Amino acid sequence: MFGGKTYILRGSVSIALVILILLMITLLVSEENPLRTSLFEVKRQFSASSSSVCNFAKGKWVEDRNRPLYSGFECNQWLSTMWSCRIMGRPDFSFERYRWQPHGCNMPQFDRFSFLSRMQNKTIAFIGDSLGRQQFQSLMCMATGGKESPEVQNVGWEYGLVKPKGALRPDGWAYRFPTTNTTILYYWSASLSDLVPMNNTDQPSVTAMHLDRPPAFMINYLHRFDVLVLNTGHHWNRGKIEGNHWVMHVNGTRVVEDEYLKDIKNAKDFTIHSVAKWLDAQLPLHPRLKAFFRTISPRHFKNGDWNTGGNCNNTVPLSRGSEISGDGGSVDTTVESAVNGTRIKILDITALSELRDEAHISGSKLRPRKPKKESNVSLTATPTVNDCLHWCLPGIPDTWNELFIAQI
Repeated sequence: MFGGKTYILRGSVSIALVILILLMITLLVSEENPLRTSLFEVKRQFSASSSSVCNFAKGKWVEDRNRPLYSGFECNQWLSTMWSCRIMGRPDFSFERYRWQPHGCNMPQFDRFSFLSRMQNKTIAFIGDSLGRQQFQSLMCMATGGKESPEVQNVGWEYGLVKPKGALRPDGWAYRFPTTNTTILYYWSASLSDLVPMNNTDQPSVTAMHLDRPPAFMINYLHRFDVLVLNTGHHWNRGKIEGNHWVMHVNGTRVVEDEYLKDIKNAKDFTIHSVAKWLDAQLPLHPRLKAFFRTISPRHFKNGDWNTGGNCNNTVPLSRGSEISGDGGSVDTTVESAVNGTRIKILDITALSELRDEAHISGSKLRPRKPKKESNVSLTATPTVNDCLHWCLPGIPDTWNELFIAQI
């Protein structure tokens, strides 16, 4: 009898389990069940992300009270004073409170510890003009949280980045995070062409600007890079080229009769395509290297003319709109066409940055380096910076870094 009761009890438990399972299945298939809905959404989102590649250039700026990513007051170890708008006395900082949200995909929130962990034993190199330098300084502030970091090592000497005698600054900087062996460096190459001093006794000295050759620095150290970000654009004008005493060369010969390359825009386009073609040919030899070509950073001078004075004194965020949509390509058609069909990724920041005219350093104060004690000149009377090309940091270059980190 006792064994029979045990059998009946076990049978009852089995029936109860079956009923419970049936009830759970009924709940899960119910259209109004939130658990079913959340599971369906996860599956739908996973399927969508798996079936299409995110276009980070399309999206919108959204307000984020967790911004900025670091302090503009505290990151003075890496950040140039002229780009730290809080130190320079800019009166408003609403531009710091926005992040870029791509359409159809989520951009992971930047975390400096996970970033350095991902970049363990890797070297990130920025090669380009002063906007590339801004992106480099931004990443140094992001990776350190804007805090004083005496443990970070200056390893510029490993790359020949030391200040020559009499120079204002070296050609670049390189820093290493010892805990993860992560190196972040910048090399100044405003044109992405090879600049070689010419043998002459003229003053000032003339430099050969080889449009069909990448910078010697990139050739010499490419094997040491794991991530490379290139940019150029704003030095391609007659004033800059003549002011720097650069003389354009192709195939080792001075450009004299080539009417096409005498046009500065054509020379720029030719150089961008040349360096992209060279880099793409090198990538199979460096399989670990991930290369990006950043599109041009927009300037907001009046009518787009450098010489008409600043017109970016707007302080209202997103007065030009908040969203970039559609299926069109990049505003920077030169970079887009140069990387098309190559292994180089485009870092398309032009259109989304175009919406942020209020985030330039224009409006900051030019503080005297050593103000006289007897001076009674107030801060409000100090001349203001009239720069509608470079950006305040923290600011827009932080977003550029988030975009390229999301695509590594």
